[in-house]
Amino acid sequence: MWRASFLLLYLLTTLSSPSTGADTWTLDRPLADGGRSLISERGSFALGFFSPNGSDSRYIGIWYNEISVQTVVWVANRQRPVTGSHGSLSVAANGTLVITGENSTVVWSSPPLALSNPVAQLLDDGNFVVREADGNPSDPNSFAWQSFDYPTDTLLPGMKLGWNLTTRFNRTLTSWASAIDPAPGEYTFGIDLRGDPQVFEWSGTSVKWRAGPWNGLLLTGVPQMASNNMLSFQFFVDATQVVYVFHVIDASIVSRLLIADSGIVQRLVWVDDSKFWNPLWSNPDGHCDTFLRCGPNAVCYPDRSPQCDCPQGFQPKNPTNWGLRDGSDGCVRKTEVDCRNGTDGFALVSGAKLPDTSSSTVEWVGTTLDQCRVRCLKKCSCTAYAQANISGSGSGCVLWSTNLTDLRVYSSGGQDLYVRAAAADLGMYSLVSLSLDRWLRETRSRRRLGAEAC
Repeated sequence: MWRASFLLLYLLTTLSSPSTGADTWTLDRPLADGGRSLISERGSFALGFFSPNGSDSRYIGIWYNEISVQTVVWVANRQRPVTGSHGSLSVAANGTLVITGENSTVVWSSPPLALSNPVAQLLDDGNFVVREADGNPSDPNSFAWQSFDYPTDTLLPGMKLGWNLTTRFNRTLTSWASAIDPAPGEYTFGIDLRGDPQVFEWSGTSVKWRAGPWNGLLLTGVPQMASNNMLSFQFFVDATQVVYVFHVIDASIVSRLLIADSGIVQRLVWVDDSKFWNPLWSNPDGHCDTFLRCGPNAVCYPDRSPQCDCPQGFQPKNPTNWGLRDGSDGCVRKTEVDCRNGTDGFALVSGAKLPDTSSSTVEWVGTTLDQCRVRCLKKCSCTAYAQANISGSGSGCVLWSTNLTDLRVYSSGGQDLYVRAAAADLGMYSLVSLSLDRWLRETRSRRRLGAEAC
């Protein structure tokens, strides 16, 4: 009886486990709805079937295992839920993941793989991977497939947002359709490669908010990043990739970046004492974050009324509408610039979110602001310049050759932008005239004294 009891206990334990470890499983046995979830090695994340609050639909998802409020960070079958309780997730012989519903109907599968001895594993960073059984789970190069390449609405530490330029594979965040429906919603968040690469939020195909380009320290449209000492941020631009990544400095901090179904992009941290997600910042935040709020060549000042204003050397294109607090037509030059004679100068807009860089160019040879100024003056089409990287002593130049759009300033943060303007509109002609008058007076005086001496 003792041997029989021991054998029964062994069989129950073995058959109830979907994997060779709490975080790993093979093709021997599928992960069934109602069974055990996969738990990452240190217990940080769980993977299994779930239903959003208020919904009966079933999905395979990943959530924080040790946070009392279930917070789903990834969903596999977000477009085709399983109805009823007959769902199952399995690993095919070649390593492809397959979710089936009632009558074994396939509702989702990962891209086809070609593994010989596959295992699927939930890692402690929240990444769900498929690899060869003898592969190194610490080596990303061993992953034949990973959930980090297919984000839903959440960016976790270590996840990449952006492009693999070799394969043209693009990772973006997409909001849920609603709080109870994880299907792809209206809003997406990702990196645009044109000009100086920058981060956008789109509503459908229209830009909703621009987080801007990376300036070596932060995204110029998110100055709050500068005051955060809990996280580190990186933006990689090279021949193989253009990606944004963040990491937590203190392992006890739980943070994520979310694009909500409302269209708000939030940086969130978990406050365990209060049991809630606290937003460190949210965007869009106010009228000046609305894309093209003030029109071409205009500046949006959030603390002014009216908020739209023109930089030095410019005036409202439509004064009538401007007086009615409609700045959508933007600003035009008071005086055309004079590139040929080299009399132009620059008006400083300090604390700026750099204008849209989709049509700008970046030159890394120039390492000082003065070199950037010279480069802009030499190009008659150049309308403004700024330092590309403001970290350290600064390096590189961003040069604009079109109208400046989506330009705003911050009460704190931002960086200096230099807008090209005619000398007459910068008060430079008056200085030249004063110098000329003084030279003429001195010349006449010298001639008079000379004549008297003769």
